[in-house]
Amino acid sequence: MDWSLIIENSIKGFIGINAVYFAIAAIGLNVQFGFTGLLNFGQAGFMACGAYGLGMTAHYFGISMWWGIPIGIAFSVVLGFLMGIPTLRLRADYLAIVTIAAAEIIRLVVRSVKFKTYFGGSDGINGFSDSFRNIGDNIGIVQANQYGIWPLRFTGRELWTLVVGWIVVAVVAYFVYLLMKSPWGRVLKAIREDEDAVRSLGKSVFSYKMQSLILGGAIGTMSGMIFALDRGSVQPDNYSRDVTFYILTALVLGGVAKVSGSIVGPMIFWGIFTFMDNFLRQVAKDPIHLGNFTIMKSTQVGQLNYMLIGLTLILLMVYRPQGVFGNRKEMAFDGH
Repeated sequence: MDWSLIIENSIKGFIGINAVYFAIAAIGLNVQFGFTGLLNFGQAGFMACGAYGLGMTAHYFGISMWWGIPIGIAFSVVLGFLMGIPTLRLRADYLAIVTIAAAEIIRLVVRSVKFKTYFGGSDGINGFSDSFRNIGDNIGIVQANQYGIWPLRFTGRELWTLVVGWIVVAVVAYFVYLLMKSPWGRVLKAIREDEDAVRSLGKSVFSYKMQSLILGGAIGTMSGMIFALDRGSVQPDNYSRDVTFYILTALVLGGVAKVSGSIVGPMIFWGIFTFMDNFLRQVAKDPIHLGNFTIMKSTQVGQLNYMLIGLTLILLMVYRPQGVFGNRKEMAFDGH
């Protein structure tokens, strides 16, 4: 049992790029779900807008990758309007249905053969982020070398992406924290609790909901950009409906309607997930036998890991449904 490898990989999972892009997406989902009570089950669609906004700059538009940032945000704003206009005046479950359907429509369109010229089909778009990933080389971080932050080892490009990613997390989190302390944020919380009371005070509930949906979606778009920059490619199946539910799980784990929960939840989620995966793989190197029956094989590690994570989340919901930093009162959604 190589405990040093398990611990190193677990810490990398705790602070790694998966935790970064999950944290950004969770902050956006928290604006919509945690603070406003909007059941957005299509955050992966907003993430795809950001990723393809970057990828299409060089692949289709023939311009610099950096133009992809405003293009991706513009895509997410349009998507927010398309989803919000027909649904935000209705009950929350209508928005949930529309958002999950819209995210799947986006994924199927960008992977279709008909639009392969624009989106690259199932192969996606590749090789568009070299200008970003090579910045580490230009400032003296050599790709071939390994740089240690005890007890971890990163390549120069990994370290550069992590630094940029966590800076984005910090800036977005602080921005949302200030917003939620402002009168605008207090209106969102009031809408979550009782939108009829907010409407009786002369506030446009539809307008505030639309602003929340678009803002949360734009933040989710930045998550997709970070993920695409790290991978150096955009693959449509990386933005499936499963991603939204993993992000929602991480958000609930950290604590709904808490900006700190949006960050810590994904870190805990990926830390536990990586630890269990590495631990089980070490155990599977020497399979456990019970007579002629093999209890666990290396091919069964993934399934068992998901089972254990699921059991952990069930126990969390039973004993601490508000999450690590959450408050039970903040989970009392009215559901209108």
